[in-house]
Amino acid sequence: MAEVDLYGPIKQFLESQGYAVKGEIGACDIVAVRGDEGPVVVELKKRLNLALLLQAVDRLRVSDAVYVAFRIGKGHSASWRSRRKQVTSLLRRLGLGLLTVSASGSVVAVLDPAPYRPRLDTGRRTRLLREFAERVGDPETGGSTSRQRLTAYRQDAVRCARELTNERVLKVSVIRERAEVSRAGPILRDNHYGWFERVKTGHYELSPSGRRDMIRWSDALESLERKS
Repeated sequence: MAEVDLYGPIKQFLESQGYAVKGEIGACDIVAVRGDEGPVVVELKKRLNLALLLQAVDRLRVSDAVYVAFRIGKGHSASWRSRRKQVTSLLRRLGLGLLTVSASGSVVAVLDPAPYRPRLDTGRRTRLLREFAERVGDPETGGSTSRQRLTAYRQDAVRCARELTNERVLKVSVIRERAEVSRAGPILRDNHYGWFERVKTGHYELSPSGRRDMIRWSDALESLERKS
């Protein structure tokens, strides 16, 4: 189905709701008008892509009601279902609506355009600022995704592990005091990185993997602490 093949089903869909519909008005693929209401603009593409989004956002300069429309073929239905929530969330943020056209020509209004009013996620904001405040230095290069990060939590885990490198076994309270890590207890207990082994209640030692990893992470943390 080519882009022009989307025109007929969408024209019929809009006309059934009382709109007068015309194609290729100015730079718009479809313009629909009903009475004294503002124009409805629809931009067509065979599939959702950046070009379609850029066109639609540009059309917001002439209409408050802009839809993107693309085909949902039989072979892409599973992919669409898996991405639907993300796609509609993005379009909602852009103030755009969405029409989908099936292989049989059926049109579904998935999302109507409306001004986006973002809601601040205070929990995520708090966690973001806490991570920023607690992380020592700037150990990570922005945009990198292929390696483990030296987060504030990992930095605290390294501090706890460092106290065990020269000691066989230590109590949690001793590690907490020496490492100056208030959350030492949960870090040792949860053992996210596999660095710690509980010897008995409240007493821990380094695991073999912990001793290996300290060569890498301890040097990195010491370098940051010297610069801070």
